[in-house]
Amino acid sequence: MVVQVLWEDNHLLAINKPAGMAVQGDQTGDFHLLEWAERYIAEKYNKPGKAFVGLIHRIDRPVSGVLILAKTSKALTRMNEVFRNKSNTKIYHALTTRALPEEVGSLHHHLSKDGITHRAHAYNSPRNNTKPATLHFKLLSNYGGKFLYEITLESGRFHQIRVQLSKMGCPILGDVKYGAAEPLPDKSIALHSHRLISPHAVTTQPAIDIIAPYPKTQWWGLFKTK
Repeated sequence: MVVQVLWEDNHLLAINKPAGMAVQGDQTGDFHLLEWAERYIAEKYNKPGKAFVGLIHRIDRPVSGVLILAKTSKALTRMNEVFRNKSNTKIYHALTTRALPEEVGSLHHHLSKDGITHRAHAYNSPRNNTKPATLHFKLLSNYGGKFLYEITLESGRFHQIRVQLSKMGCPILGDVKYGAAEPLPDKSIALHSHRLISPHAVTTQPAIDIIAPYPKTQWWGLFKTK
């Protein structure tokens, strides 16, 4: 899998994660993004030993798009605080084969996580062990029976976009876990972490604004990256 470096400085590394690559090690033992980043930093900067890489946030294995890693412990601590306080903006693009009731709007649900099935569940009202979840959506395009939505997260729950769209009868293309009719050939789902706007938290430079191009696949190829 090809990992694209989108931007970096002395403290942070922003990459375009390919769908199918795990962010960190799991039970499969597959080569993962943190391993890739360690090798990249060690080779590029000729660092002896193991390079420091800190995980600030995650995106699901079948999802592609922008992800920021820390190259120093100071950056990890401070950027963790930025993400914890939701001082940044995370924008996703998603493809569905059915349209939401409105072209622009918000979805409000209460989500729970099942640790056994590794699934989220969405409800219209609070239940035991649920947390409120809100996202905002806008229809960007409709072509070839596919609907392209821009989604901005207000909260950041487990599988939030996937389960909230599924709850509305609009599962993400290829996301059979949440109701899609069939998987995509490469086992990805058509959800892309498209843009991340965030304070740097270590330097005084203006906010980081990073955009990740779409994957070069047939379904994303129907649309141009904004």
